[in-house]
Amino acid sequence: MKTADLNSPRYDDILSSAERIRSLREHIQQNNAELTERFHAGIPAAELIRARSDFIDELLGACWNHFLGSDAEQLALIAVGGYGRRELHPYSDIDVLILLDFHHSGANRAEEPPYRQGLADFFNLLWDIGLKPAHSVRTIEECVEQSRQDVTVITNLMESRLLHGSSALFKELWARIGPEHLWSSREFFEAKMAEQAARYAKYHDTAYNLEPNIKEGPGGLRDIQIIGWIIKRHYNASNLNDLLLHGWLTEAEHGELMQAQHFLWQLRFALHTLTGRCEDRLLFEYQKELALQFGYQDPDVNQAVEQFMQRYFRTVMGLERLNEMLLQLFKEAALHRDEDAVILPINRNFQAVNNYIEALHPNVFREQPLALLQIFLLLQQNASLLGIRAATIRLIRQHLYLIDENFRNDPEACRLFMEILRQPGGITHQLRRMNRYGILAAYLPAFGRVVGRMQYDLFHVYTVDEHTLFVVRNLRRFALEKHRAEHPLCNEIFQIIERPELLYIAGLMHDIAKGSGGDHSVIGADIAEGFCQRHGISRRDTDLVKWLVQNHLLMSMTAQRKDISDPDVIHEFATAIGNQDTLNYLYLLTVADIRATNPNLWNSWKDALLKELYLTTRWTFRRGLTKPLEQEEKINAVKAESLALLRRLGISDRTIEKVWQMVNDEYFLRYLAEEIAWHTVAISACKPGDLPLVLLRPVSQRGSAEIFLYAKDQDFIFAYSTAVLDQLGLTVFDAKIITSADGYVLNSYHVLEQTGEPINDHLRQAQICSRLRACLLQPSCTPLRVHRREPREIKHFTVPTQIYFHDDPQNRYSILELVATDRPGLLSKVGQAFRECDVRLYNAKISTIGSRAEDIFYITDHRDHPLNSELQKRQLSEAIIALVGTN
Repeated sequence: MKTADLNSPRYDDILSSAERIRSLREHIQQNNAELTERFHAGIPAAELIRARSDFIDELLGACWNHFLGSDAEQLALIAVGGYGRRELHPYSDIDVLILLDFHHSGANRAEEPPYRQGLADFFNLLWDIGLKPAHSVRTIEECVEQSRQDVTVITNLMESRLLHGSSALFKELWARIGPEHLWSSREFFEAKMAEQAARYAKYHDTAYNLEPNIKEGPGGLRDIQIIGWIIKRHYNASNLNDLLLHGWLTEAEHGELMQAQHFLWQLRFALHTLTGRCEDRLLFEYQKELALQFGYQDPDVNQAVEQFMQRYFRTVMGLERLNEMLLQLFKEAALHRDEDAVILPINRNFQAVNNYIEALHPNVFREQPLALLQIFLLLQQNASLLGIRAATIRLIRQHLYLIDENFRNDPEACRLFMEILRQPGGITHQLRRMNRYGILAAYLPAFGRVVGRMQYDLFHVYTVDEHTLFVVRNLRRFALEKHRAEHPLCNEIFQIIERPELLYIAGLMHDIAKGSGGDHSVIGADIAEGFCQRHGISRRDTDLVKWLVQNHLLMSMTAQRKDISDPDVIHEFATAIGNQDTLNYLYLLTVADIRATNPNLWNSWKDALLKELYLTTRWTFRRGLTKPLEQEEKINAVKAESLALLRRLGISDRTIEKVWQMVNDEYFLRYLAEEIAWHTVAISACKPGDLPLVLLRPVSQRGSAEIFLYAKDQDFIFAYSTAVLDQLGLTVFDAKIITSADGYVLNSYHVLEQTGEPINDHLRQAQICSRLRACLLQPSCTPLRVHRREPREIKHFTVPTQIYFHDDPQNRYSILELVATDRPGLLSKVGQAFRECDVRLYNAKISTIGSRAEDIFYITDHRDHPLNSELQKRQLSEAIIALVGTN
């Protein structure tokens, strides 16, 4: 406390002035501007946050004296929380406690205390000048009681610092809240561990999200603070430097901790000054500017952001590791020091101490470098082991340098690594542990290059290394009976694959070349081949792993972008795969990959689509690749199956024939038998006054809701219907457009809610049908505009509009591929362009990857011929761009 500053004449003059609110606001703004200027001039945030704390100390002290006068010494003005630590970023909360002397606060606080008006005026002024203090007013007894009930209260009070007023009150408070009275060191530790677990769970136990919270997220500033709190409670330590004095950290670890804190403070200070508020989230709209501020420049702005974010993710990964080690070390050395340890030998290198594995002596890894891999295998093989002792974690980190080229090429090291992948359990846990301690990056240098690497888009929500380990986790879950209900088919297939370790290797390698400057699938395949050769994997199995890595996107691209009802598409896909075993591996890898990319990406539609592609291809292999299914054969098979379904429903052959004579063979190629039966029943029962007919069934064979529309053909029908669906917040995955011989349309849309959830609510289903029908009954001359708010993230990830034309092998259609930003109303605008250019739409495959729409349309001209004229294609492209925009 700086008494001379608190009595500064400039504050006396200001506070006595009629213009004090305006003057103080200007004074605060000037201080913020000075701090920002000094920050951009290179002054460290560590110095500036203390300078701001000192500034607020002086300001609050002057206001306190002004309004409390002679009553000021009866109370204590105390800084708590981050302010108590003298860590005030530009817009951090100013947490203060007013400590009351019970004897001077009025009998049972019922009487009006003399200082009440002064306190009210004090806080009113702080709000008026924009400080918005977070404050509490309590007696010592109330502080003790609140602390006893809530660990966050005692945590705040542990950070307390007297600003002004009664030092006696402050000392008495400290005496009453010590660990000998409440929240012993052990109790505090356990409560903080539970608090951290809950905080981690809020962020899905990963720091590697697209828009991380640098304060609360795993590996963020809170992880540093929790270490300080626990040590402070146990030793009454004043700051993190005391970790060195008490032997908790080595010089190198302390340097890493301080460097990480410095970086996060710099980042938080920059965020506050950039946004003008207390913002701790690294949102997309700030990442480019922050990358530039921190010196990351690249002709490709996205590359600069990715490099900046990789630094952030590697920083928090290191903090997570230090947090884990220090808290475990504290638990072992402080809390359980006096307890009898249960020590059991494991082998000549390791022992178990209270079910945690420990190196027998400090030179274990120097004398036996292969023990750096052996320790993780032992953890898998001994189910009673709960983890690694803190001192041994430190030894692992200190001896990473031993994993060099000679180590990597040692046959015994290769054997140990493959043994880890071949164990019946613990694979995911140990690979995650190996990544956290730096073993994976050291053993697989290519993997080290993607540690902490993000991809600046809305599709990949995790860093490459985190995504990769999620893929392996998903593959492991397919093997376990307890997770069978999640993916029964995957569980069934997993039981028949010969070598699961090949699947794990493909999972580890599939994205290992991300950011390498070329096709990551091709480069990754070469890396995978080298890995397999080094680890003694047979040529046949090496070829399989290499093929899986190079083609890991083949199945998802085929399912989402091609017409898998077309026998030729299935035959082409089956030919590319070659055999049933490869199909099994690829299907499992594809499902695991999609599910690990983005929690919101997987849905029942993708599940059903991939399953249909797998089963159809499996049937193709059983039939034989030399006997491809002819279209006529498929049409006859679908008709026979549909006919059987309809007859069981009691529909007469005459009625069926009357409906079917309106459609051509294309209809039977593109619809499943149960869809055809549903359509036939609906159309046969339809009277002229019922049109347009709009029906919805919430769950189709493809895992989505299917909307069936039967109406007289009219202009803009596709544009109208997709606009309504978009306005209703539905995602369209597939559209089939059939025009009957007598001028009616049979349109089907497969949809889900934008969350990926099915449409189960009956009122919601009725709303969709009634809105669609009302729109088609009273069409206007131009299609509807979609008035739905565009997600805020879209503006940061716009995609240049690209249009490509592809040939249909059978020359039935022109295939138009549209890549564009997925904005509200996109499909409707494309439909308008089709109508303007007299183009007919037969089929649409809709795929959205983050903000990127990748849609495929099967189209013809008005005579049902492909668009062979370059003029037609150019005119259509120009019409689409005119409506959709260039990005």
